[in-house]
Amino acid sequence: MMERVTIRLPSQQVATLEKLVEAGEFPTVSEAIRYSVRELIGKHANRVIRDSEQISFEM
Repeated sequence: MMERVTIRLPSQQVATLEKLVEAGEFPTVSEAIRYSVRELIGKHANRVIRDSEQISFEM
């Protein structure tokens, strides 16, 4: 199940996302944003989870 999240982006970033779609890199702007979020989570999630578990354990 997907949830709707509303964000505000600078016009230049929206224009770049639209160019990526026009170039065929992504089927939609939403998919480009989902891809970016997956990459961000993949890059940082393990560290954040590990750090939060350490804080919980120390309390």
